[in-house]
Amino acid sequence: MATVQQPVIRNWDFPRGVASAALMVGYAREHGVSTARMLRGTGLTERALADPDAQIDARTELAVIRNLVRALADERPALGVEVGRRYRITTFGIFGFACVSSPTLGEAISFAMRYLELSFTFCIPVLRSEPGEFVAWIHDEQVPPDVRRFLVERDSLAMHQMMNDLLGHDIALSRAEFDYPEPEYADLLTEIVGVRPAFDRPQNLFVLDPALLEQPLPQANEHTWAMCLAQCRDLVHRRRARTGIAAEVRERLVPRGGADGFAAPPGIDAVARDLNMSTRTLRRHLDAAGTSYRALLDEVRRALAEEMLTATPLSVSDVAIRLGYAEASTFIYAFKRWTGTTPSAYRKEA
Repeated sequence: MATVQQPVIRNWDFPRGVASAALMVGYAREHGVSTARMLRGTGLTERALADPDAQIDARTELAVIRNLVRALADERPALGVEVGRRYRITTFGIFGFACVSSPTLGEAISFAMRYLELSFTFCIPVLRSEPGEFVAWIHDEQVPPDVRRFLVERDSLAMHQMMNDLLGHDIALSRAEFDYPEPEYADLLTEIVGVRPAFDRPQNLFVLDPALLEQPLPQANEHTWAMCLAQCRDLVHRRRARTGIAAEVRERLVPRGGADGFAAPPGIDAVARDLNMSTRTLRRHLDAAGTSYRALLDEVRRALAEEMLTATPLSVSDVAIRLGYAEASTFIYAFKRWTGTTPSAYRKEA
């Protein structure tokens, strides 16, 4: 009798850590693409990428992905495959350690489905177990078309690589299918997954021998597993909490009316009043969520500054005024702290 396992989440728009973005920035740097180019329009800084506790929303990672695809897809046709193979157990932090310490591969996969929002996936897997095969459908219907193939390959190969890491050896799939035409790098995919994929199929999927699910993991540890599960539950709770208040504050900091009609962002007192709470309460909520008014304001100001510098003829002084800076020099200092370059140099490069 077949059984189907759906993940707790049903779409990719969930908050996540920065490890995935950092991995892609590192890959791009190895292939001649600067960090500044990879982070353009994302609101991210190099400092944030190095912070293991930093959290971003999915659309920020999506902006990094788009920068990577624009920069390297023509030069490296198998970009999604190459990047996907870079995702290792350690990339996923406590989520990865929980999988490693699970009793069997099947238990690790079930855990991953329950806590999928601690991953970096954009394609949503749905599992079906039946006699003779274990099928993972990789749903890409909600993924933006301009990065769909990249993310199907990145996420599928990352899942495959993670299973390899869990068992300590390469896994040969029983079957693999993709919903796009056969690419020039089909031989590379065959070499990696151990079977020739079929292309132009109705869906993306890969199939495992169900006997693999019963294999014990070499680093299984019941005590460590229980500890990791508790930490994952706590992390999910904190991320959801941060997303709520952080998203509400960020929304109020983004001005309406387009790049040439910006008003200075409201202060924390005004934001607190709009949220029907005291400034002290707002600070406490933001602190509990792992962020601050200043950090959120910097994120918004950076994104707006990059937009105005690339999409409008405004002078640096005018940009500074619209962002609420009393002096251009203060804005220039802040922009250099965010990006490592001056507003004028950024505009020239763009």
